[in-house]
Amino acid sequence: MTNRSVLRDYTREYKKKTPKSARMFGRSARMHVGGVSHNIRYFDPYPFVVKSSAGKNLADVDENHYTDYWMGHWSLILGHAPPNVRDALNNQIRKGWMYGVVNEQTMLLSDLLSRAVPVAEKIRYVTSGTEAAMYAVRLARSYTGRKVIAKVDGGWHGYTSDLLKTVNWPFNVSEGTGMVGQEKIISIPYNNLEESLKILGRHARDLAGVIIEPVLGGGGCIPATPQYLRGIEEFVHKNNSLFMLDEIVTGFRFRYGCIYPTMGLDPDIVTLGKIVGGGLSIGVICGKDEIMNHADTSSRKKTERSYIGGGTFSANPASMTAGYATLYHLKSEKSTYARINRLGDYTRRELGRVFDGRVIVTGKGSLFMTHFIKDGTAEITDSRQAAQCDTEMLHKYHFKMIAHDGIFLLPGKLGAISAAHTESDIKKMIRASEGV
Repeated sequence: MTNRSVLRDYTREYKKKTPKSARMFGRSARMHVGGVSHNIRYFDPYPFVVKSSAGKNLADVDENHYTDYWMGHWSLILGHAPPNVRDALNNQIRKGWMYGVVNEQTMLLSDLLSRAVPVAEKIRYVTSGTEAAMYAVRLARSYTGRKVIAKVDGGWHGYTSDLLKTVNWPFNVSEGTGMVGQEKIISIPYNNLEESLKILGRHARDLAGVIIEPVLGGGGCIPATPQYLRGIEEFVHKNNSLFMLDEIVTGFRFRYGCIYPTMGLDPDIVTLGKIVGGGLSIGVICGKDEIMNHADTSSRKKTERSYIGGGTFSANPASMTAGYATLYHLKSEKSTYARINRLGDYTRRELGRVFDGRVIVTGKGSLFMTHFIKDGTAEITDSRQAAQCDTEMLHKYHFKMIAHDGIFLLPGKLGAISAAHTESDIKKMIRASEGV
């Protein structure tokens, strides 16, 4: 059923277009582990090397241009180097970009966050989503006095050892060596409330909390049902455990604020990142006063507090400025969400039409992912079903668009539409998918 053109090897065409990238990546491979600084940035035969970016486009060192749907790990909702963020950063850099002490820029961003995110009664900044998830787990254990943390199969919360379990299929195989404390992490099946409650019930006595992505990011761009999330929250709160939402991908992606209020949820802690940093490094732990105050070293003794730190570069004025400029724009131009969400709906619908029953397109709002189905898969509601699709075909499809069509989706990953994209860009992607 698949067209031979997409299955043919586009490596020769790619190599012909990217000789400088080939040489530069060879140099990178001699200096860096695997040639990259994030595992997923590698793809065969080598990733192109970026020279610059603007709006919806990436330009590589060979002067190839790509319409980008990876968008900086989905963090660039306004596109690459948007003028308002660039101007704000230029102004801030003239004043300094690293203070290492309390600064006004932090308060400006926190004011926007606290007004947009109801649970953000107290905020702590870090420099990555991994750190935010790590500290959220520590807070849950400190506040409850319990040790067990539950996550979902396919849930991705960064590289913290506290949550690096059941990320990739098969879920019964360890994600790697060198980790300890795995027995204090349990995993529940996404969107399967009955089975999840059975597992949580067996660990209820020592359950500190549950952490869930409302839309699986790395796990397949799969939304959780409101019924599933509400059912988990109800159990967790009755058990005096903490209900935590990882909105690092979804926060400020679909609307101004988080997605959880639209589902009638009442989380105890929410983690944020990506968009709220405006393209600079950031992680945020937002939570209720009584929980977050466990991290207050000014009022609690060593034996009573949760030590969640921050880091040398936490709340640096550059990240705070970029985040503020981004959120201020989104708050002022709320039509942005209506437009990019509409483009997302159009993308999912048209990809489904083009592939005519051979794919399931998952996602929500401005996020989308194409799954090439096999073995009669009828729906994708969890990462197990996503993993059992034809992932090799997905990589070939994405690589074909990189090598032949000048369209960049990181092979095997979901796509994100930004304010810089237009309907013409989406139509270009749809045309590139025809005949596949």
